[in-house]
Amino acid sequence: MRENIVVIGAVALGPKAACRCKRLNPEARVILLDRGARISYGGCGIPYYVSGDVSDADELQSTSFHMLRDAAFFRDTKDVEARPRTEALSIDRAAKTVRVKNLDTDSEELLPYDKLVLATGSTPRSLPIPGAELPGVFAVADLDAAVNIRAGLTAGQVGSAVVVGAGFIGLEMAVALADMWGIETTVVEYAPLALPTVLSPTLASMVQRHMEEKGVQFRLAAQVTAIEGDGKAERVRVKTAQGEEILDADLVIMAVGVTPNTGLAKAAGLSVSPRGGIVIDEEMRTSDPDIFAGGDCAEIKNLVTGQDFFLPLGSLANRQGRVIGDNLCGLHSRFPGAAGAWCVKLFDQNAAGVGLTLEAARRAGLDAVSVHVSQFDRAHFYPDKDFMFLELVAERGTRRVLGVQGVSAMGDALVGRIGAVSALMPHKPTTTDLALMELPYSPPFNSAMDILNMLGNVGENILTGRNSSVDPLEFAALFDDRANPELFFLDCRELGNAAPFLAKYPGVWNHIPQGQLAGRLGEVPRDRKVVLLCNSGARSYEAFLTLAYAGFTNVVNVAGGMASLHTAGVDPKV
Repeated sequence: MRENIVVIGAVALGPKAACRCKRLNPEARVILLDRGARISYGGCGIPYYVSGDVSDADELQSTSFHMLRDAAFFRDTKDVEARPRTEALSIDRAAKTVRVKNLDTDSEELLPYDKLVLATGSTPRSLPIPGAELPGVFAVADLDAAVNIRAGLTAGQVGSAVVVGAGFIGLEMAVALADMWGIETTVVEYAPLALPTVLSPTLASMVQRHMEEKGVQFRLAAQVTAIEGDGKAERVRVKTAQGEEILDADLVIMAVGVTPNTGLAKAAGLSVSPRGGIVIDEEMRTSDPDIFAGGDCAEIKNLVTGQDFFLPLGSLANRQGRVIGDNLCGLHSRFPGAAGAWCVKLFDQNAAGVGLTLEAARRAGLDAVSVHVSQFDRAHFYPDKDFMFLELVAERGTRRVLGVQGVSAMGDALVGRIGAVSALMPHKPTTTDLALMELPYSPPFNSAMDILNMLGNVGENILTGRNSSVDPLEFAALFDDRANPELFFLDCRELGNAAPFLAKYPGVWNHIPQGQLAGRLGEVPRDRKVVLLCNSGARSYEAFLTLAYAGFTNVVNVAGGMASLHTAGVDPKV
């Protein structure tokens, strides 16, 4: 059937929707519009282009078989009429037309549509501070911005940089600048931790410590108040708890989040939420049944909370584009929502997660608890292994899994675990489901009792009162108060591990191997808070059970053990 399909936005969702529609309905006339000169590129690859891992910007705009996805490509291989450098000015829903402007010629025309797709994306936020408009200040808005940043780096014009914002883009850009270019880089973040909306304080501390070891400096719980300079060398004024600090920078990257581009939708009278995203149903339809929307400009359902939320991810946009392409052709496909799976590579460390953090769960009104575990990602006897650190957020009572986040040097292994949990999230899994989850097993890939199974087991123990733990940061606070006579720190490892700490902290650090504890209960005071620890938390849990059976009631187990304490940078120093 000959229909006019107009798609506004040609980066991620737009091209996917347009091409899917043409495959299903070859007779349709599909017009793909975008204000930018570059279309259909992988925006998530921008930090890797800036770093030099991706050598040429065209690689982000190319297919896997090295064809550049430009207007000619869409015309010749997809039969889609792509129009870069074309801005949609307004939508007339009654007449079913879009007024567009060619940005090169300033000419305008009306495009008729039977179905319309809004893939208008989002815009990086800009701080309302003096100097935000200086030439040396960049937001990672699009591939053109990335090209300009890379040009300055290549020309040797940047010796120091300040990145404002410690979210995904901010940290990835910090890595790109410090790792490949050797630039002195400082990250300024308003929140008290890195990746503040997606990681717990403990896991965020692990990420931060690793990046600091690689040379990146952090100013957390800090606010940029002004940028001064001439566009070549800037002075960034930062307000911290200690007062005002001035950071010199040749380059400033603003990475403080994005806002959905919904101006067209609002002007056309479409429903837009108070948070700013276009309101859509599961078929990706707006309040006008002939207009679809998705990607960064729309809100979708959170599969954990059941509420609508804003999740600007290229992977989601591509999947939504296919759903819209189906529904442009009357197939009634649905996009049920998302649990928010994510991953990020930061130097030699990796972080990933899905669902809610403990803070987010409590903010959503859920009675939640968090559980921290550490374990080798492969069999303990396999030579190529490393510790993985996972945190579970679960609901009391129902034991429903609300989220899992993790940090590991083995990125593929971590993403595999988070991906497995992500696949379960639409089905409201419980800690029992994690404990019994079937995973492929072989020593080069995991343990016979996988860390996900262990996470479910520990979660069940915590929720049923069979274990009581403190996370690494809570332990650090207790150890800072180690002179408190009400505290008793007990190392459950063998003497070889404990000896340096016994020498460093006499009278504070105590030692009974877990295997000897049942026969030496008289050495453990019953009138003090007993803090148990070992390398990973496994032996200290066994010690916890021994003490609980013997009637001790004021005992806690350090979750993740010394491995987690060390990775988070809060282990007692010897």
